[in-house]
Amino acid sequence: MTTMTARTAPPGNRPLWLIDVPVVLVAVVWGSSYLAAKELATGTTVIALLLLRFLVATPVMALVAGRALTRLTAREIGAGAILGALLSCVLVLETYGVVHTSATNAGLIISLTMIFTPLAEAVATRTRPTAAFVGAAALSVTGVALLTQGSGFTTPSSGDLLMLLAAVARTVHVMAMSRLKAVRSTDSGALTVVQFAGAIAVFALASPFAGASPLSVAAAYSPHQWTALLYLALMCTLFAFFVQMWAVRRTSPSRVSLLLGTEPLWAAVIGIAAGGDRPGPLGAVGAVLVLIGTTWGRRTVAPPKPEEAARPTASQPAEVS
Repeated sequence: MTTMTARTAPPGNRPLWLIDVPVVLVAVVWGSSYLAAKELATGTTVIALLLLRFLVATPVMALVAGRALTRLTAREIGAGAILGALLSCVLVLETYGVVHTSATNAGLIISLTMIFTPLAEAVATRTRPTAAFVGAAALSVTGVALLTQGSGFTTPSSGDLLMLLAAVARTVHVMAMSRLKAVRSTDSGALTVVQFAGAIAVFALASPFAGASPLSVAAAYSPHQWTALLYLALMCTLFAFFVQMWAVRRTSPSRVSLLLGTEPLWAAVIGIAAGGDRPGPLGAVGAVLVLIGTTWGRRTVAPPKPEEAARPTASQPAEVS
């Protein structure tokens, strides 16, 4: 298995770093999203917050997609709706998890997606992970175990366990984006709109049974909270999920997931600096192990196969940088 380098380019002479840089920017905004969500969400407002977040992001994404929406087929809309349902599961688990754990723990535990995705891809393609990757995975899992213990060994919190389930759900979502044949040639912007609409449908159906209504939550938000909501909607939702979908169909699920390996670093830095998180000595060691493990794991994943990197889209979206 060969090692990735910045000079490796997929077919079409597009250097991989031109795809990698937007993905790393996604890692930065997602790393900051846990603190923003923690400031806004409570146990009774999670679904309302998610519905508001997507109601703000979706019309903007529809304007970006433009005419590509009119070219979607019934199969593409159906596949996009499936992706939207999976996305809603990811975000419900993540947001409830953030409510019940620290922003630092949330960002570091979700980073296990970078390990789960290559393992899932190995199962799907019937290939054996390298010994180096297994070592990186073990290091990351050990780091998460230490991280969740803070200053002493205790039972992981319900939030920690929810974030672990969110990492599994995010892996399923990334794999589905890559492997659903119905959407392999679909415009990324149009598919993102359908995916968001599918998530909105799930949140709207769940809203009457999940605590506070979206209208009451929106009315109670202060200007500062609305700023945080707009950041979650435009940067952590619209920008991030569009770039993830755009990139995963031009490289590979493993590469995209592992490039997000800086997400826990930003989550930890922002959580400690702005959120007052204090992971404790064991937690600090665990955080370092997670970062080393995800970085090492990224270096063990091969570049995408030519036929994977060359997947076309119905109309090429604008470059995101």
